[in-house]
This record gives sequence, C-alpha cells and structure tokens, in this order.
Amino acid sequence: MQFLLIIKFKYCMFRIFNFSKFLQSLTLRIFLIIGGLFIVIYSVYYTLNVAEQLKVEERRGMEKIAEAQMSMMTIDPACDITFQSKIIEGNKNVPMILVDGDNNILDAKNYGYDLIKDKAFFQKELAALRRETKPVLIESKEFSIKNYIYYRQSNLISYLLWFPYIQFGLLFLFIALAYLSFSALRRSQQERIWVGMAKETAHQLGTPLTSLIAWIENLRSMYPDDNNIQMISDEMYLDLEMLEIVAGRFSKIGAKPELSLHNIYDRLQKHYNYIRQRAPRKVTFDFPDPNTHQELDVNINPLLFDWVIENLLKNALDAMDGKGQIKVEVSENQKFVFIDVSDTGKGMPKSLFYKVFKPGFSTKKRGWGLGLSLCKRIVTNYHSGKIFVKQSVINQGTTFRIQLPKKL
Repeated sequence: MQFLLIIKFKYCMFRIFNFSKFLQSLTLRIFLIIGGLFIVIYSVYYTLNVAEQLKVEERRGMEKIAEAQMSMMTIDPACDITFQSKIIEGNKNVPMILVDGDNNILDAKNYGYDLIKDKAFFQKELAALRRETKPVLIESKEFSIKNYIYYRQSNLISYLLWFPYIQFGLLFLFIALAYLSFSALRRSQQERIWVGMAKETAHQLGTPLTSLIAWIENLRSMYPDDNNIQMISDEMYLDLEMLEIVAGRFSKIGAKPELSLHNIYDRLQKHYNYIRQRAPRKVTFDFPDPNTHQELDVNINPLLFDWVIENLLKNALDAMDGKGQIKVEVSENQKFVFIDVSDTGKGMPKSLFYKVFKPGFSTKKRGWGLGLSLCKRIVTNYHSGKIFVKQSVINQGTTFRIQLPKKL
C-alpha cells in the first residue's frame, strides 16, 4: 500500500510539473505570436508608408522631367539647355515612355531595350501602362504640343512592397523553428521524467518481490502435503514472476532495447494461457492457434512487446464489464505484420481515437492514463511500428491495431 502511495505521489508530481511546464510554454508561445504579429503589422505599415512617399516623390520627379521636356521644346534654340538635360538624364531608375498626342512612341528610358529594335515590346508595354497608370501631361497650347509621359514604379518601390512579405516569411520560419525547438526540449524533459519514474518504480518493486518469493517458498515447505496450498502457491508464484517481468520492463525504459526474431503466434499463445485463467468466466477468447499457422517471425523485444499486449488485453477486459469476447487476429503484407486486438465492450467516439494515447488521459475513474501511452512509446520508439484505433463503435466494441515492420 505504501509503495502504491509513493508511486501515485510521484505521478501526481509529474502531472503538476508537466502542467506547470505546459503553462510556461503556452505563455511563451503566445508572447512569440503576439510579438511576431506586432512586428509584421508595424513593418507592413511602415514599409507601405515609405513606399507611398516614394511614389509621391517619383510623381514629382516625373512632373519635373515633364517641365524640363516642355522647356526644351519651347525654349529658344540659342539658349543653354544644360540644366533641363541634367534633370532628364538624372532619372536612372524609373522606366518611362514618352508619347505624342496620337500615342506614337517618341522616346523610352531605363528599360534596357533598344526602342528601334524592340518596337513590339514597347507597344505592349505602353498598352499595359495606359491601363495601370495615370500619365504626366506635357502640354503647350501656344506651341500646339500635347505629349504624355507614362512611367512604371522603380525597382526600389517594388522591393519595398515585397519586403514585408519576405520579412513575414522569415519571421514565420523563425517562430516555427523556435516552436519546434521548444517542443523538442519539452519532449526531452518528459522523456527524462518518464525514465526517472520507470527506474525508480523498478527499484521500489525489487525488495518486496524478493521478500514475497521467499515467503511463498516458506509456505510451500511448511505445508508440503496440502494440495490446495501448493496449487495456490504455484499461481501466486506465477503472478510474482509477472511482477518481476514488470519491474524488468520499467528498468529498460530509456535504454535501447535489443530486438530479436520471435514467432508472433507463440507470443500471443503465452498471453492467452495466462489471461484466460484470470479473466471473468463470462469472457471468451479467440486467439490464433500456433499449431494451425505457419511461423511468422517478427523483430521484437519480447519483454516490452508483451507489455503492449497485456495493456491492450487489460483495457479490453475493463471495457466489457465482465462479459463479452476478446479476439486477436494476425495478418500480413509484404512489408508489415498486423495484430488486431478486438473487444465487444463499450466502444469510444472517433474524437478519442488519438487522445487515448496521450499521457494522463483515461476514461476510467481510477485510471492514471499511462497504459496506452506506454504502448505507443514502446511500439513507435522501440519497434519502429505504429499502434492506433482501427475502429470503434459505441456499445459494440473497439479494435486496436499494432503494425510492425517485417524482418529486413
């Protein structure tokens, strides 16, 4: 009793510690998300504001070029036009096209194309600019001049408009990497807690197990002629052996298990022989008979794999409330071996198919929610397989499937 209280206390502390870590992690994630959104919103606002100011400056620049162009067209040819030429030549970034009133292209600048050789390109570009932009008018009624400057925004503005999206992408990548890092750190902390609890449990079980085995041997020697006591002692001894196996399993948590080939039908038969003696009489079992099946070897650690099967069988018994059927089926394809454990119990809704494997989740009033979580860790981490709820129907039953890779 004292041992159980110690384990339960450790588990409660584990849950409290985990919840505290979860709150800290959640707070940090919310802070990162809010901070990231603030940076993105401010960056977009600031960049768009700067881009808008640059657009206004570019428009003013085009208007100055238009004034210089008009001045050059109307000024006395004898006058110096150096100033006007510098204004026009000062435009090094903004692509522009000068057209007359009949939309004939007179000149083009900052396109990198030859106007004479690429007339088709400039006609297409002019058509696009006429749809997208408002031209700058060059008009003189006195000299009967009416030209237009069409221009496209400079590369600088285009880069600025794209910058917030690039920044957002980089920020999203940073947050994603930070989240993955924190998740990996949390899993690592949970792993250390699991390993510590498991090894402590194995240590705590060791002493009373040795003492109980000794007491059973004394009981057998004290009543050598009492067949009932001998029979009960044998059964108690089997259960103590099972407890020793459990302690051994806990001691192996965190260490890399050794896998070896075992006939899956023999492993399942062992569980059948054990559980049918301890299950309620109204529960029936349908296990594959090793004598009628060809050997099917799978790479497993028998100590840990048996733990998975025991947990599934125990859950099946709990779900049936003392009556029903437990059925185990084995199938295979070229790559995998499948083990289906079915019961005719209460079943579960689809919303619980994934939750049942989370640590601490339990549908039982006194459950600690560790069994299926351990099953998943053993199958996934140690056997490179999968375990999941294949199907479940309320008040009809549930089928769990274990998927293990075949021998390489």
